[in-house]
Amino acid sequence: MSTTRREFLKRSLTAGVGMFIAPTIVPASVFGPNAPSNRINIGAIGTGRISRDHDMPGVWKYDDVRIIAAADLDVNRVADAKKLVEGYYSKKLGKPYTCVTTYGDYRELLANKDIDAVLVSTPDHWHAKIAIDAVRAGKDVYLQKPTSLTIEEGRKMSDAVNASGRILQIGSQQRSMEQFRYACELVRNGRIGQLKEIEVRLPGDPSGGNPEEMPVPKGFNYDMWLGQTPYVPYTVDRVHPQQGYGRPGWLRCEQFGAGMITGWGAHHFDIAHWAMDKEYSGPVEISGRATFASGGLWNVHGDDFETEMLYDNGVIVRGTTNTKEKPNGVLFTGTEGWIFVSRGAYSASANDPATAGSSKALQASDPKILTSVIGEDEVHLYKSTDHHGNWLESVRTRKQNITPAEVAHRSCSACLLQHIAMKLNRKLYWDPILERFKNDDEANSMIARPHRPPYNF
Repeated sequence: MSTTRREFLKRSLTAGVGMFIAPTIVPASVFGPNAPSNRINIGAIGTGRISRDHDMPGVWKYDDVRIIAAADLDVNRVADAKKLVEGYYSKKLGKPYTCVTTYGDYRELLANKDIDAVLVSTPDHWHAKIAIDAVRAGKDVYLQKPTSLTIEEGRKMSDAVNASGRILQIGSQQRSMEQFRYACELVRNGRIGQLKEIEVRLPGDPSGGNPEEMPVPKGFNYDMWLGQTPYVPYTVDRVHPQQGYGRPGWLRCEQFGAGMITGWGAHHFDIAHWAMDKEYSGPVEISGRATFASGGLWNVHGDDFETEMLYDNGVIVRGTTNTKEKPNGVLFTGTEGWIFVSRGAYSASANDPATAGSSKALQASDPKILTSVIGEDEVHLYKSTDHHGNWLESVRTRKQNITPAEVAHRSCSACLLQHIAMKLNRKLYWDPILERFKNDDEANSMIARPHRPPYNF
């Protein structure tokens, strides 16, 4: 049995009975007399690679938006962010722009009443905590994927957003790419017959990394960077480069994330859910195997992995490594054909991992499938052509965005369930309503992790 949107809302409202919910904080700049035309003031939390290449440029191009603050635990990075943003606006406006306030602690940024919304572009292990703190501070949130480090954290995040009335959009920008929406509409409307199987093809990560302890760089709050995860000695390959904005080492450490199963999987399994109409549910059976790196510092799964999930509609969703023969993307197979969809030549940042693939973003077993017109009486999915723009429009109008908190949590959960199956190397049985494994204490113990004070939730 799956969880429908109606059931989720009913459960959320029921959970709130008897609880005091603080009145929603409404930023004046969003809800003034002429709200749609008023400026949205934004703070950037985490100013590394994805923030500089993707998130800040995604919002600063809009005339009614201003990035007025930035927070980072690395003084050099937050200074770079200030220079980058002020330089952009100075050029755009044709006059000096020196309005970016910098912070070393995101909580101080959240206390700034002039800020209406935040971009959260931190390492994965900080995502859910900052999102919860932000909505409780009355801010709308654009949150980089994956939603959370654990399933428990994702549930807390989604519930907090729902209770707050704030807007949260997860950075699953594939939903705002035409080929992904159209592919899902074709599947939903039976253009390949009855859907039988979905294959998600992902990259892996290499082993390596220098574990040797190094002095913590001056101006970097390493203890807070570790957050709720256990204390371990500093080494540059565990964190991010001190020079430049190359791909950071934390992406390859299980202490801070699950590797590519959530890194790219959060995108592709989200598309699988969208095509199946399972955005508010999850699998009922999961199995997986993987080779995890040993020796060195980096210990996430490599490119030798296979997973399989069964949903209650009978569809099997597989995860596997992308290769030249199996390019990165999502393959839908039905009783009457197949559709393959990918990003094509698109790249979110200059340092995206190399992936084997084709520049063709949409392919099918029969070319006629790709010229099919979705009729007025057929299923039409939420249309967005700009992911950051869709979030900003939601901030302005308070209408639901294309990837809200619960949808994001469910996509991330599917990835984390596969990661748990990889670690246990056996079939697991999941209840997507209770969000618990059936009769499996060991697996249930992996839904959450201990939190190190004072960074616990």
